[in-house]
Amino acid sequence: MKMTKHVLNRRHFLRATGVVLALPMLESLSIAGAKRHARMVNICATLGLYADSWFPKTTGIEYEPSEYLKHIDGFRDRYTVFSGLGHQNQTGRQAHNSEITWLTSAEHPGLDGFVNTLSLDQAAADFIGYETRFPSLVLATNNAQSQSYTKGGVMVPAETSPSALFTRLFLQGDPASVTRETQRLTDGGSILDHLQSETASLLSQVGSSDRRKLDAYYEALRSAERELVSVRAWHDLPKPTVTQEAPADVEDRANLIGRFRAMLKLIPLILETDSSRVVSLMIQDHGVVLNGFDAVVDQHNLSHHGQDESKIAHLRQVENVIVKTFGELLSDLSERYDDGTSLLDSTTVLFGSNLGNANSHSAKDLPILVAGGPLSHGKHIAYEGEINVPLSNLFVTLLNSIGLEIDRFGHSTEALRWT
Repeated sequence: MKMTKHVLNRRHFLRATGVVLALPMLESLSIAGAKRHARMVNICATLGLYADSWFPKTTGIEYEPSEYLKHIDGFRDRYTVFSGLGHQNQTGRQAHNSEITWLTSAEHPGLDGFVNTLSLDQAAADFIGYETRFPSLVLATNNAQSQSYTKGGVMVPAETSPSALFTRLFLQGDPASVTRETQRLTDGGSILDHLQSETASLLSQVGSSDRRKLDAYYEALRSAERELVSVRAWHDLPKPTVTQEAPADVEDRANLIGRFRAMLKLIPLILETDSSRVVSLMIQDHGVVLNGFDAVVDQHNLSHHGQDESKIAHLRQVENVIVKTFGELLSDLSERYDDGTSLLDSTTVLFGSNLGNANSHSAKDLPILVAGGPLSHGKHIAYEGEINVPLSNLFVTLLNSIGLEIDRFGHSTEALRWT
């Protein structure tokens, strides 16, 4: 009698068990269609990119690269440039509040009653889950503020130290430290157990409205418990061994490019070791006059150039180097391989800004570039009209590209499709 071989989806198996472990490649656990290698990287230059130097003047496949894009034109068949995308109603309490909604599209950031929504990267992280040690990694060049938000509108703090990040990713720690961390995880589980037992008796004593609140609370507890189980499972596994030396932190806040580059160099290593498949990086305002440039005022001041030709020239000098440094990431990703596929081909990379015109704090006509992944590339695609096409439409497409089958995200109207 011939036995029928059941082909199981590895992701479904892992989720069904409630525990994520480094399972061996069993014959019955087919990875076909499981998107095991789909990855996402998001990088935002929060002070904008000067439009006249960023956007090509022509569209289509034969577009002439702009001043900034000339630095990465060698990869033009592996990225797409978009114009005419943006988020609506980004005027907030402060002029730069659109920083916190670039990956969410939530309206009127910072005003009374504002609660942010789920960000692009955290939607991807929720989908992939603990198939990797870290569902997502959130990085920044200056401070812990980030653009990454949970479903409940809670900001995920950013890591600003490359050396601390390297330690978390690749250094196992001495036995005493491992024991302390294990105990901390155990204590966390004990606290959740206690809270659940203490509140269970309330269910019979409350009305329907309070019962709904308690049900939501219990669901949050169950979610936290599942996460603890997953973290414990990874905690018992050795971290990846790498030959790359631990990076030194760039202490000088005036060295923007050094800080940016130090984080960029870790991203291919993160992806190559499958430590995480979702990474976001925020290039922030450093509030100081930058080293290595001719300007005598800080970058924020330059971005508010008021059409002053001298300020614009200095701003372009800084942003040319930012784009050129981003090109180093594209090069690194294209030269590293996983199962015969370059990391660039398996990673969807979003690069751009929350400001289309930093001089006026406009969040329309945003500079947006998407590289890598399973997408068609090689064009400048321009969307025209009085109202921008929602950037969230592109977010739907990016989430689809990693295997998340949704048709809406944020304020999207439809998925963005191009050929």
